Amino acid sequence: MDQKRVLVADDEESIRSAITYALKREGFEVATAADGEEALQKAASFRPDLLVLDVMMPKLSGYDVCRRLAHEKGLGILLLTVKNDIVDKVLGLELGADDFMSKPFDVRELVARVKSIVRRLDKGSDGDVYRLEGLKVDTVRRTAEIGGNPMELTPKEFDLLALLVSHAGRVYTREDLLDLVWGMEYFGGTRTVDIHIQRLRKKLGDAHYLLQTVYGIGYKAMDR
Repeated sequence: MDQKRVLVADDEESIRSAITYALKREGFEVATAADGEEALQKAASFRPDLLVLDVMMPKLSGYDVCRRLAHEKGLGILLLTVKNDIVDKVLGLELGADDFMSKPFDVRELVARVKSIVRRLDKGSDGDVYRLEGLKVDTVRRTAEIGGNPMELTPKEFDLLALLVSHAGRVYTREDLLDLVWGMEYFGGTRTVDIHIQRLRKKLGDAHYLLQTVYGIGYKAMDR
């Protein structure tokens, strides 16, 4: 695997240093930022594969940065917060974050989550092209089109759509999808899956029916 780049944005120098040290030991190239504006500037110049982003930062909040960068193709986002409110966590996921950790946290767990996100972002390298009516999902290029028009998807939205479309007709429980797409139990629980399905349906427009609810169980992509 090529050396991956991680941008660590947090206004606490001690936290930036601890995360940087741990990630560099695992072979990551790391850059840092002390506020939201610097995070956007560094993201443009450093071109990270993943952003570790504190929610409460000067100048621009982590949510603002996430909102501006979530649609960057192939960029993973891990949000950090001192809050332990489910509403804040769900908001972060709705803005396109891949994962969420509350402070204080174990740096070893953070590194494990960073690795998990990077692995998921790399999964498309040996994939294939899947079609379902007017929907086309290319897991090599990590692109999706509906009716010939490109879909603007966050990395997590793409992973969820690709899983369902590549196994059209198979029913997945919400717990299955959390495990297969997110890779671990999320603070938002199964509501995370519902939020992402709702967002995908909105982006599918008139083809929203391609993602079907199996009541009392979970979700599936329409049978081919």
